[in-house]
Amino acid sequence: MYLVSMTMLALATASPSTATPMQAQKETVQGSGPIPAVKTCQVGFLPFETKIAVATVPSGKGVSSLVANVVNAVTGRPVLRVEGSAPVKDADSGDIVSHFDFSSLKTPGEYKVVVEGVGETFAFSIGDKVFSKAFRLAVRSFTGLRSGIDVDLGPDFPQYKFKAGHTAIGKYHTSSGKTGTRDVSGGWYDAGDYGKYTVNSGITTGTMLLAFERNSAKLKGIKLDIPETGKYKLPDFLSEVKWNLDWMLKMQDEDGGAWHKATTAQFTGFVMPDQDKADVLVIGTGKAPYKNTTATADLAAVAAIGARVFKSYDPAYAAKCLDASKKAFAWCQLHPNELYQNNPQGIGTGGYGDGNAKDEFLWAAVELYRTTGNTAYHDLFLKTAKEWNDTFSDTPAPGWPELRPLALMAYAQIKDKPVDKAYQETVKKGLETAADAVTARVKANGYLMPLKSGEYYWGSNGVIANYALVLQMAYSVHQKPAYRQAALDCLHHLLGRNLWGTSYVTHVGTKWAKRPHHRPSGADGIDEPWPGLLVGGPNADGKTPPAREWYDEEASYRTNENAINWNAPLVFALAEFL
Repeated sequence: MYLVSMTMLALATASPSTATPMQAQKETVQGSGPIPAVKTCQVGFLPFETKIAVATVPSGKGVSSLVANVVNAVTGRPVLRVEGSAPVKDADSGDIVSHFDFSSLKTPGEYKVVVEGVGETFAFSIGDKVFSKAFRLAVRSFTGLRSGIDVDLGPDFPQYKFKAGHTAIGKYHTSSGKTGTRDVSGGWYDAGDYGKYTVNSGITTGTMLLAFERNSAKLKGIKLDIPETGKYKLPDFLSEVKWNLDWMLKMQDEDGGAWHKATTAQFTGFVMPDQDKADVLVIGTGKAPYKNTTATADLAAVAAIGARVFKSYDPAYAAKCLDASKKAFAWCQLHPNELYQNNPQGIGTGGYGDGNAKDEFLWAAVELYRTTGNTAYHDLFLKTAKEWNDTFSDTPAPGWPELRPLALMAYAQIKDKPVDKAYQETVKKGLETAADAVTARVKANGYLMPLKSGEYYWGSNGVIANYALVLQMAYSVHQKPAYRQAALDCLHHLLGRNLWGTSYVTHVGTKWAKRPHHRPSGADGIDEPWPGLLVGGPNADGKTPPAREWYDEEASYRTNENAINWNAPLVFALAEFL
């Protein structure tokens, strides 16, 4: 049910102001260069997982005529010979595909899969650390989206840099209920535009914090070469996340409520951040109390997680987060249905309008309970959760308008505090049923990915990344190896095992998306895009076959924009497999 609302609401987040009707008609370049006939993950595989390459079957090939050799990519020497599966039609792409399973190959090294008479994959690795580079670039993509500070992605990519943008003090828009100025500097640029949105920062920052909380032993020692490296006691990963959490805290008013966004009145053209001279405005609902419940509850949830995660590194900051969270939650109790559904007059930046704040309230309640143990939050969580007749649907991927899956998965994992055992078991069973359904879809899909035919909408790649997150959460509760493999298959799809034979993450793999709808990539004079960005992916808009509706064009914001809420679950999924 909520997929309809997600689809419709997602359309409000676009940054299309620079794509004129003429530019929109230029969506003619599908894919990114020639499409290889044999595709697999361009990063590679862990030694003991299932390893599959997908070949597009040429016209006239018989059912049993396809054979492949897995060869050493350096010497060209064959190391394994495998037969292809019976070709079948993949409905969402229209391709006739055959699978080549080389799971028995576990020896670390560099390989290619060569299908006789058809083609070969790009080189890929087998090893324990195959996802390390992708993880580093995906995390450092957030560094490349920082507002209010000089940005430099050296030493990896010293050519990618810009001077601090949007450093001037912000101004209250008439919709905020206040006049004068407010410091709303810092934070991450949301997507291909230079806006900063509390709602989308919520799911993004929360996902990043949860990734650290679950994987702190692995992540706390990783050096990211960010401005804070070596200067503070915080792990680099948390320093990066704090840059945006600090901004979210600035968006909280004295009464506890949070404003919706801090953007210019309209999207700028394709210029570097420091060249966008328009005023940054603090934008609210336009009517008392001017803040809104979805943004405020998002802040409450994220700050509650932050209070847990930062406590052992910076107790004072953790206390600040917890205080902000409690104030935000109290505001939501007083204002349970203050909604931001349309931009105020004169504002044309991303809307992130949401017609239901209960899921955000649910997420805030459970995270505050996990942090404080206060039974009042637990009681409010249960009361709100039971307003729904179900727990998880078979499409359980969370998104910024639908945070109930995150809230329920949080409750399913509580072990150190009292819970309603019967309801927790109901939630766990619902999660298992949903994860089983997602896993079955992955196995049945020609390119081994989880989307239903109706899920190729705005940011479909982010949906795939969030499915990986759900599967990993489900694995931690139910320990079914199939969930882990299905999560890996989601990553393999994003990193090249798709109908385009292209990595949807810039600079990851051999052949990646080249023309994201991302202002620094379009304005810096460098041919290659900024690294580590997950582009939106196929957006069918009712066209069939849906998986073919991806255009690697800067003007195609509907399929090729980047966004922080898509990169965050990518980081989460990669962190689990480091």
